[in-house]
Amino acid sequence: MPKKIPNPTQSLEIPQFIRVTSKLCALISSKLVTAYAAKLFTTPIKHKIPKREMHMDSGSIQNRIHIPSINKNIMVYEYGKSDKRILVVHGWSGRGTQLFKIADELLENGFSVISFDAPAHGKSEGKTAIMSDFILCILEIEKQYGPFEIAIGHSLGGMSVLNAVKKGLNVKKAVIIGSGDVVEDILDEFVFKLGLKPEISIRLRDYFENKYQVKMDDFSAYKAAKELEIPTLVIHDKNDPEVPVKAGIHIHKHLKNGSLFLTEGLGHRKILGNHSVIKKIIKFIQGNN
Repeated sequence: MPKKIPNPTQSLEIPQFIRVTSKLCALISSKLVTAYAAKLFTTPIKHKIPKREMHMDSGSIQNRIHIPSINKNIMVYEYGKSDKRILVVHGWSGRGTQLFKIADELLENGFSVISFDAPAHGKSEGKTAIMSDFILCILEIEKQYGPFEIAIGHSLGGMSVLNAVKKGLNVKKAVIIGSGDVVEDILDEFVFKLGLKPEISIRLRDYFENKYQVKMDDFSAYKAAKELEIPTLVIHDKNDPEVPVKAGIHIHKHLKNGSLFLTEGLGHRKILGNHSVIKKIIKFIQGNN
């Protein structure tokens, strides 16, 4: 029997037992289901490194560094020897080796790559993480491994790159792939996938804002995009089931110096290894955008 090939344009479903548990919590109390949803929202799934990423994993110099601002230790990967360094940032439940095909092509074109496992991801410590952890890791890594020529981010990593540049990350250009945009839209989609009432999304937003003393919308990608001056390439698939293409289009709309490259049929993850996408990134980096 032929092996079933995953459909890149089909959304990853939340397991049935989690949805059932969420609904049971909702029957008990709004406070309980909000706390449960918050725990789920901040707990990434740690995946075993697939064979296709082993070359980058074994070919990297790996160092565990401390991020003082969040008091967490993370794993950093140094891939390649060039002084022209590019920072690569994975997305939620990803790893520092996930963008290996892009990294390999960057090495072929004379760059070296610095990537990392965000807190609670890959080989890094912890069980939970939030977007500000990603951003603070980026800023600390710049201090220890920079300067960087370019920053490339996928999904939540794309949002984090935009916010990091807004907060002072000094790069000449940025590339974001399948990036999320409006934080409240992300919360709404998450609550919908859990099968919960829309009001839980509002409660979840209030929960995070009270806990971290921040406004969630301040981390929305389009808001950061408004403040960027550097050339920024936005790549998004029209059929992305995890992050709708409207997110990429909306981010691009708010960039002062942005380019938009839309693909079709690649979904949210297959896009990272596509030849045309990688070629577009290299041309953009080299100035032929």
